Amino acid sequence: MNPVTFPPQLPAAVQAHPFPLVFATVSGAHLYGFPSPDSDWDLRGVHVLPLRQVLGLEDVPETYSLERDDGVVELDLVSHDVRKFARLLLTRNGYVLEQLLSPLVVYSTPLHAELIALAPGVLTRGHAHHYLGFTANQWQLLAKEPVPRVKPLLYAFRTVLTGLHLMRAGVIEANLEALNADVRLPFLADLITLKRGGREAEPLPEPLSTYQAEHARLVRALEAARDTTRLPDAVPEGVRRAVSELVVRARLGSPV
Repeated sequence: MNPVTFPPQLPAAVQAHPFPLVFATVSGAHLYGFPSPDSDWDLRGVHVLPLRQVLGLEDVPETYSLERDDGVVELDLVSHDVRKFARLLLTRNGYVLEQLLSPLVVYSTPLHAELIALAPGVLTRGHAHHYLGFTANQWQLLAKEPVPRVKPLLYAFRTVLTGLHLMRAGVIEANLEALNADVRLPFLADLITLKRGGREAEPLPEPLSTYQAEHARLVRALEAARDTTRLPDAVPEGVRRAVSELVVRARLGSPV
């Protein structure tokens, strides 16, 4: 993965967050390896709500979001309270795993490191369902576009390849360029280059049907890998307890 320089707006958004953060990482096209010059920055993280808010009777939003465009950087910030994030982490949710394990770290803490250490224990066969659903939905949306774009096609291939790599190697890899090093699809390398030098709405250089057979082959490969993976069917009870205990410690250390 090429080194990424964060614009100052990202650490500034972290500093201005209204709640203590556990971590903040970059997701989206920058993580996946194909940002356009006009791509926004997707900042994702985990925060800790104060005890007074979570122990009272009022419903408290568990997700904080901020969208900001200063004319130079377009920023999309989303963070979950640690309890909500933990619940998602213990399901077959590939999004939160990719955010937790993103190498593009804007802010980190010891609790972040503990979550990363727990991540291998939450990987299951069921995560294939997430990636199969994502890639199928992406392809359906592509098929409806009057002029199919490069970005959603790259997303379709990125998700199926991330799922395939996870089932086979037991590791989350979200960067499409790294994933393509295994499958070596020349058109993917060309499309990544086109997206990096183009724009978010860059149209496909070839008809969508050009890529359909290869995508369908990879979907079948992911389905087969799901059935043969060494990953467990469920998160072990000991890992669940460890995640729960981490949430308790994060909460007890939060401000009143």
